[in-house]
Amino acid sequence: MRAEVHPNSVNSLAAVRNLGILAHVDAGKTTVTERILFTTGTIHKRGEVHDGTTVTDFDPQERDRGITIFAAAVSCAWDGHRVNLIDTPGHVDFTDEVERSLRVLDGAVAVFDAVAGVEPQSESVWRQADRHGVPRIAFVNKLDRAGATLDGAVESIRARLHPAPLVVQLPIGAEDGFTGVVDLVRMRALVWPDDGGTAVTGPVPDGLRAEAERRRRLLEEAVAGLHPAALEEFCAPAGRLSDGTLRTALRDLTLTGQGLVVLCGSAYRNRGIEPLLDAVVACLPSPLDVPAVRGTHQGAELRRAADPGGPFAALAFKVTATPTGRLTHLRVYSGTIEKGDTVWDPVTGRTERVARILRVMAGRHEPVERAVAGDIVAVVGPRSARPGSTLCTPDAPVLLEPPAVPDPVVSVAVEARRRTDTGRLAEALARLTEGDPSLVVRSDPETGQTVLSGMGELHLEVAVAKVLADGGPEVAVGRPRVALREAPARGVTGFAYRHVHQTGGAGQFAHVVLDVEPLGHEAGFAFRSAVVGGRVPQEYVRAVEAGCRDALTEGPLGGHPVTGLRVTLTDGSTHVKDSSDTAFRTAGRLGLREALRDCGTVLLEPVAEVTVTVPEDAVGGVLGDLAARRGRVTGSAARGGSAVLTATVPLAELFGYATRLRGRTRGRGTFTARPTGYAPAPPPTPAH
Repeated sequence: MRAEVHPNSVNSLAAVRNLGILAHVDAGKTTVTERILFTTGTIHKRGEVHDGTTVTDFDPQERDRGITIFAAAVSCAWDGHRVNLIDTPGHVDFTDEVERSLRVLDGAVAVFDAVAGVEPQSESVWRQADRHGVPRIAFVNKLDRAGATLDGAVESIRARLHPAPLVVQLPIGAEDGFTGVVDLVRMRALVWPDDGGTAVTGPVPDGLRAEAERRRRLLEEAVAGLHPAALEEFCAPAGRLSDGTLRTALRDLTLTGQGLVVLCGSAYRNRGIEPLLDAVVACLPSPLDVPAVRGTHQGAELRRAADPGGPFAALAFKVTATPTGRLTHLRVYSGTIEKGDTVWDPVTGRTERVARILRVMAGRHEPVERAVAGDIVAVVGPRSARPGSTLCTPDAPVLLEPPAVPDPVVSVAVEARRRTDTGRLAEALARLTEGDPSLVVRSDPETGQTVLSGMGELHLEVAVAKVLADGGPEVAVGRPRVALREAPARGVTGFAYRHVHQTGGAGQFAHVVLDVEPLGHEAGFAFRSAVVGGRVPQEYVRAVEAGCRDALTEGPLGGHPVTGLRVTLTDGSTHVKDSSDTAFRTAGRLGLREALRDCGTVLLEPVAEVTVTVPEDAVGGVLGDLAARRGRVTGSAARGGSAVLTATVPLAELFGYATRLRGRTRGRGTFTARPTGYAPAPPPTPAH
């Protein structure tokens, strides 16, 4: 174990690592985080997920359910470096927590199960990291399990995620006999004692020397094929890469995303954590290695480099309510902030005072006097900041791009059990949506119901439980309803609409001709102008597009949002006095609504890709149940005595599926669902 470095002695930005732990649910992210804290001396007793004693799963719901629900930040020190970690959820319902975390991180460790390899949510978080350009290293976990193979997991990574895996370790022993690894970079063995203590370093065992030499050669060949400087040395007469060149190349390839360094171990048995930390320090970027963050002010693009002496700029990625106050979690991108400073929110236009700055350790907090560029901290004081808000110095304003918020796909009707608690429920729901932007609360204008929408059934279940846990009223919940969409069934060409409105003063005149074309079952909306001769001026073309977008909020079939269409403005005319932006926006809105009635619309419902893992003797019953839920089976595979079924199932049919699956498989079946888009819904059953 390396000597622990006190936080105050880590001053250089080059010695900071901000990283997330990413994986599918149950791959071992939280256990990896726990062992990192133990190995670095940050905690002195190893917690376990199944005992509810881990640092990062500190919320009562997380401990009861045995899964990570809320992204939790922790901080530790290793080999002279400050490591800021965020343990992210692995369940698809909490993907927004992952999205907001990735927005503020510089690197990540992707954890994979050595038996299952790449699982559905592994792919989802990998694609999220791709979108944010976050460099990654991989840790193949649970090598001590029956059926675990490093090569199988690596092949799964290569086939499904398409990086170039660069395996830098060779396991010593297999399954229950896994005791250590051969470090292929330094050509040494690391063996851990049975009590999970510090690794013992020694020479490569004689029985593994030939295999280690072969794998080292494969590693050198793979690196030389991707890295020009390494290729030059590899082609020299010696035909080998030095350890220094190999380490430099591995870091370069990680930072550019051309290669993926792969390590292995068993976090539960505390095997493989020290080399993983060494790889984090050696390969993942510091704040100085990532591009300057981009922002805007009054339409001009600005950049803020990671400079403690620059103007202060930070992004809020999480807001939580605690018994001691409201915490706003920040990634500081530029400048320095001290206790008592005033910050400005460019969206609300409010200036607020920072009362306290805290170093976060999941559910515990350590006061600090200041935070500098590259830090991840929480502050007390700002009341208006929301996840995605920018906080900056009033003297150098900048607006940073907020994380994208996914559209909710599942809704439930909620109401207070006692009428007198209606006001308390509204306040509790407002607090919920403050901290979780992927939750949406609205009032249904037709039924008068309060509708809570989120990313999945578990997401809403956790949100409702949180209302009561935070001192809110008891809540009655109705059956979830999915977010339906409408799409045009056919196209229409040359649809003309004339908007004429005459009042006592200036009138309104707009004439538009529209072509509407369905996009099949693709989501989205596209607009273009094919007007020639200036018959509709450009400023009015933009107004027509805005009006068309207005019309998409409510379709003619059932008032659902409309998607999957392309609108082309082909012609139109204006009036010298009565034409205006307002008139053409109204014409676009009303014209597209009329055109959609001519097209006819079909109802679309959200569908999910479901991966079900069941014992082989339960496959028949599970397939029958999926068919009854309108599921379409797309694949099946055998894995270690179990069957893995994949199917596309309407999201509305998955409510309560977890309970049914457990019943059919005597508690041995598991499933994951990942929303994949929309598909035509069956026509409504006529009432008798």
